[in-house]
Amino acid sequence: MNSLTYQPNEALEAALCRAQSNAFLPRGTVRCQGPPAFRTQLARDLGCLLDVDDEVDAWSCLPAALTSEGDAHIPDFLIKRGRRHTLVDAGPGPGHPWLCSAARERGSDYQAWPKSAIRDGVRLSNAKDLLRYARWECPLGDRIRLLGALDEAGSLSVGECLATFRETRPMAGLASLVLQRFVEVELDQARIGPETAVRRRRD
Repeated sequence: MNSLTYQPNEALEAALCRAQSNAFLPRGTVRCQGPPAFRTQLARDLGCLLDVDDEVDAWSCLPAALTSEGDAHIPDFLIKRGRRHTLVDAGPGPGHPWLCSAARERGSDYQAWPKSAIRDGVRLSNAKDLLRYARWECPLGDRIRLLGALDEAGSLSVGECLATFRETRPMAGLASLVLQRFVEVELDQARIGPETAVRRRRD
């Protein structure tokens, strides 16, 4: 598997249709390629983490059916990190011993993420807060003002950053710039607040 293109067949189409009928929040995504579709709230939660993972270039939902001797399983996600592709289930997965080898045949790794790895800590809560603004676009003027202020100061608190926005809703604009990787905030230490430090992202 060398791309994140959805690979349709009858079983995949049925799984996608069922998953798309679910209404898990938040609805917006940033790096999902293809239709977002989540079978469980836990899968939706993992999708939130993928959108704020700096190592993730893109991800897609229900991308392929892995098969072995009549058994079949559709993982929740295909995740792209550079040249590495990983098929992932949210939760324990079905536990089939052949999943790793079937994934390797498609050029991917296979992983099952336990519930604790997805929901422990504050990263998920921070990701959900940011993704409320996933469809927001920060105007160029506000972006330049904030980046210029960060270049001058090195870092600013969230509260200080909000004062630089003139063309759009301040928190929406800042969240958009975090999600689009223009700036970065700490997501693992505490819930995002007025004192949270904001820095310009340097690749």
